[in-house]
Amino acid sequence: MTKKVFLGGKGITKRISIGGDSPVSLQTMWKDSIADLSLNPQKLDLIIQKINSLQILGCDIIRFAVPDMESANALSLIAEKTTMPLVADIHFDYKLALECLKGNVASIRINPGNIGSFENTKKVVEACKENGVAIRIGINSGSLPIDLQKAIAEGKISRAQGLCLTAVREAEIFEKLNFDQYVVSMKSSDVQETIECNEFYAKEYNNPLHLGVTEAGPLIGGLVKSTIAFNTLLSKDIGDTIRVSLSSSEENEVLAGLNILRECGKRKGGVKLVSCPRCGRIGFDVHSFVDRWQTKLLSMNKDITVAVMGCVVNGPGEGKHADIGIAGSNDKAIIFKKGKVFKTVQIKNQKDMDLLDTIFLQELESL
Repeated sequence: MTKKVFLGGKGITKRISIGGDSPVSLQTMWKDSIADLSLNPQKLDLIIQKINSLQILGCDIIRFAVPDMESANALSLIAEKTTMPLVADIHFDYKLALECLKGNVASIRINPGNIGSFENTKKVVEACKENGVAIRIGINSGSLPIDLQKAIAEGKISRAQGLCLTAVREAEIFEKLNFDQYVVSMKSSDVQETIECNEFYAKEYNNPLHLGVTEAGPLIGGLVKSTIAFNTLLSKDIGDTIRVSLSSSEENEVLAGLNILRECGKRKGGVKLVSCPRCGRIGFDVHSFVDRWQTKLLSMNKDITVAVMGCVVNGPGEGKHADIGIAGSNDKAIIFKKGKVFKTVQIKNQKDMDLLDTIFLQELESL
């Protein structure tokens, strides 16, 4: 079992733990720049609204890129308005980390090797100690030390071993500074390398691990890569927090991670949504209905199964295990519970579809 690392707790920020017997937490990364926040006050409200919706959906932590002082100041403003633990992603300039630590950030993501010097790292660590803030070491396959790159090229070690050794070197700096509140992340765009480097590390060290396949790609490809890597590692109890890195929205990253955690048995409860893929027998627009309701359903605090089926031929039968389901044929839709039809709605226009949505929501909330 890994040791516990604590994030948050300052201001209104929610305090959570990573590692030990803590549940596997779910992260995403903010997709847009926040540098212009001071010039656009309305943007702050929109950001907070989106953070709150991601939190309701099941996100536990959000990381923000902080490439300049404007972004550091903006992150402090955001952190004052939300309970979500926020992570400042810092590269090269330790002063950006120190600026963020004046606010309510829950964690700093740095690599001691690229922050400038041991003294610079020491200043960040001391500020983190003073403020009760954790650190995440982030190692990617594209940023290995030159000597390890050479060893890999000569075939002396694998790239996965190089990732692990790099993480060990970075962590040793924190250990010398008597700082143990850090999480380790080793990522590759290659699934097998990601699996192997985390397995190597977990055999020897008990620091919490953040799992991710870096630059995983667009929605479908990224989902496949992340699912294979995460399931392999989580099934061995390796991994304490995850992020599904996608060339897609924050919402899709959270939805993907949420489903992976549930299917791996690492997150219980919540709505389980099952839907048919659709075929030539289609009598109901499954795709648009799922798109319209997915976020609402998965953010509900109900331990139920919801089925959305494309036709009445197989709908109630295949969805009989569901607490509630919906299926359609030609100009009508049926709502069923535990496989038994209890409501039929004629669908001739958008008004009828709106009525169907209203009835479905009412029955859903009554469960």
